[in-house]
Amino acid sequence: MKWDELAEQSCSMARTLSVIGDRWTLLILRDCFLGVRRFDAFQDRLGVTRGILSDRLKQLTEAGVLKKIAYQDRPPRHEYKLTAKGLDLYPVVLSIVHWGDRHMAGDAGRPVLHRHQSCGHLFDPVLSCSECGDPLRPQEVDVLPGPGRTDDRHLPVTARRSG
Repeated sequence: MKWDELAEQSCSMARTLSVIGDRWTLLILRDCFLGVRRFDAFQDRLGVTRGILSDRLKQLTEAGVLKKIAYQDRPPRHEYKLTAKGLDLYPVVLSIVHWGDRHMAGDAGRPVLHRHQSCGHLFDPVLSCSECGDPLRPQEVDVLPGPGRTDDRHLPVTARRSG
């Protein structure tokens, strides 16, 4: 599968990767959730080249994840804000951070902590069922064909054999 064909796949993972499946893109999203809005601030924090940053911001804007808003006319300057579509990526970003906290932090511990403002407690993100609220574990989830399926390559091996 070629990188530029991901968006056309009958797989939500592949389609999502076509938008956010790049290290710079994920780091830009992380910084967006940390309140970064302006090009120079992204560049200073990330150390990315202007060309790569410009390209990734353009892709995120075209995908509807970020909205480009002018804040100065002369010279023209813009800031980037998360859209509703972009805000929906928060659980994805938080899950990646949590995986890094668990498996990559080392002896020093987590580099940042997350506190829930409503209750004041530090927390770990938990993926739970939208219907019963129980935590979701891979061995307790069935993956079934959906109405948008066009091929079976993205179904579990057992589902393809029995179908």
